[in-house]
Amino acid sequence: MTASIRPPVSACPACAAAPAAQALAEVPKDAHIVLSLPTIHCAACMATVERALKGAPGVHSARVNLTMKRVSIEADADVTAQDVIPVVEAAGYEAHELDSTALSATQTDRAGRDLLMRLAVAGFASMNVMLLSIAVWSGAEGATRDLFHWISALIVLPAVAFSAQPFFRNAWTALRARHLNMDVPISLAILLAVGTSLWETSLSGEHAYFDAAIALTFFLLTGRYLDHRTRSVARSAAEELAALEVPRAWRVTGTGEEQVSVAELRVGDLIRVRPGGRMPVDGEIVEGTSELDRSLLTGETLPVLAEPGRTVSAGEVNLTGPLTVRATAVGRDTSLHRMADLVAIAESGRSRYTALADRAAKLYAPGVHILAALSFVGWYLYAGDLRVALNIAAAVLIITCPCALGLAVPAVTTAASGRLFRKGLLIKDATALERLAQVDTVVFDKTGTLTAGTPVLTNLDALSPEESRVALALAMGSSHPLSRALVEAAQAAGIRPETVEAIREVPGYGAEGRWQGQVVRLGRASWVGGQDLAQTAAWLRIAEDAPRALTFTDRLRDGAEVAVAALRDAGLRVILMSGDTAPAVEAMATRLGITQWLAEALPADKASRIAQMSAEGAHVLMVGDGLNDTAALRAAHASISPASALDAARVASDIVLLGSSLAPIPDALRTARKARKRITENFTIASWYNVIAVPLAVAGLCSPLIAALAMSISSITVSLNALRVR
Repeated sequence: MTASIRPPVSACPACAAAPAAQALAEVPKDAHIVLSLPTIHCAACMATVERALKGAPGVHSARVNLTMKRVSIEADADVTAQDVIPVVEAAGYEAHELDSTALSATQTDRAGRDLLMRLAVAGFASMNVMLLSIAVWSGAEGATRDLFHWISALIVLPAVAFSAQPFFRNAWTALRARHLNMDVPISLAILLAVGTSLWETSLSGEHAYFDAAIALTFFLLTGRYLDHRTRSVARSAAEELAALEVPRAWRVTGTGEEQVSVAELRVGDLIRVRPGGRMPVDGEIVEGTSELDRSLLTGETLPVLAEPGRTVSAGEVNLTGPLTVRATAVGRDTSLHRMADLVAIAESGRSRYTALADRAAKLYAPGVHILAALSFVGWYLYAGDLRVALNIAAAVLIITCPCALGLAVPAVTTAASGRLFRKGLLIKDATALERLAQVDTVVFDKTGTLTAGTPVLTNLDALSPEESRVALALAMGSSHPLSRALVEAAQAAGIRPETVEAIREVPGYGAEGRWQGQVVRLGRASWVGGQDLAQTAAWLRIAEDAPRALTFTDRLRDGAEVAVAALRDAGLRVILMSGDTAPAVEAMATRLGITQWLAEALPADKASRIAQMSAEGAHVLMVGDGLNDTAALRAAHASISPASALDAARVASDIVLLGSSLAPIPDALRTARKARKRITENFTIASWYNVIAVPLAVAGLCSPLIAALAMSISSITVSLNALRVR
């Protein structure tokens, strides 16, 4: 007789639940994978990627964010990024894994939500106070007028205390640092309007300005929120670079391979990198032969041979064969992290650039405050009436239009940004136009910026029909960029592949097979028996016949020739700076008429060269798209990247080129110069207005209400002048 075994009874509910909790904990959680999709650009791209991923084994859901050019994937626990990246690439889009943990801190836009909430409160309060003000303006008198004023005060005081906090905080921070910015006079105007209104209401005065105070707060918050939404960068480029690091790696041990976090890797570890994977560390290849795509780091157009003894850098992509790498630098010591550090240093340098309005405020605001204070003291000593002195001081401060001065720059930049957006350029940084107007030197990256970044076959007609069919058959069995370009050209010409048997890709060399009993090869010159050419080429060899060269070129991006010619005609210095080989860079420079160029430039070389030019007095505009350009984009005085650029490059730049053409870039420089001229005109208008209006206010000829009307007229004038940019 077998006794039944029962679990012991426990008086502790938690103990009884422990086995169940442990069982639940052991259930593997779904994987959450985030991929960067730098080449998507429309709703059709979104639908294609989502449809492809949803059809992949183990994938539960896929959601593409077009604005951030990312896709979030929920999948089974055993599904990795390396399983789904080929699915996206098969659908025709480039994909890179992002570390969702590193990006988690940048997902929530708390500052934007905070501004929007304060804006809503100010708008709601403003509408209600305006209704009460209409009753006062309609002729309410005595106790009725006072009641409406007190109700307005009850609404405005808490609304201003909450909604105007961004201005108050910035003003207080500036004052503690013993300098002035635009928020100082704005805050003082709001406080004086509220204070004067309370004083008038307590004395049963006819005029109160609660509506003006809350309306001023509402409109200023509207400008601040729109500026935040359209120009500010949600996260730093350094954070984006850190997110591009591979989060996990396969470490080779004595018993096999184990998947570990990159943080666990140490110098000397052996790491297995599969085809399609990115290098998690800097190191040296000890086993395997393949090809490396280094375009993200160096800008090199074509893959390079990877074989034992070659050094590799974190971020490079292994294309064709498995590699075993011995780590020589891990974590913060890798090339990818060093690049992030370069970007962070450049970012901090850029942040020292002060907005033009704040520079004007350093001269303008002290005079306004001193004049208002002197008016208050003078009238109090002359009339002995605190109420009269306070009203005149408030009128002086309001009539000197801190609002108009605050609009002088945003009104122009908003109009200019609208014009450039219609031309296909998105302004991201509040001071970008000011810096762009000063540019005298333009530096272009080559691959992916001046060119489309994809090779194009130039001599398909040099092969016989039979050779073309054999070459197509071999190319269809390879994932190499040159093979893909050959397939595209042959299919466009209506060529059909020959029947080639036993096709296999030889990592690092090319593809080979058997056709009619003969060995046929397509690949590197040294492997096929060809000779190195000055231009990019792949070689085809059939049996013992002489090898035939297939030459390729990189297609120019639309508008590249027009943009470079227009910049040169405008008297700007144009430089080509690329990580590609010297012959490729020289050929591109000659083609575009660029006399100054630099080849084989590493990311640090680009940034240091731009820093050197800046130190010599040049104002450099950098136009680039790659991971290797991020430090240079931040080091430049102003920067532009195409929408097809890598996330980190777009984040690092001041302006994003939304279309595929470079033609709008010269127009952006012209518009920036016009915008700077309009800004200067606006400051002149505000200054002349003050020269005329301030003496009237100091003389006591303007009440705060008249001053508010005059301030509104000056603001409208400034806004109308700004529209001339369009």
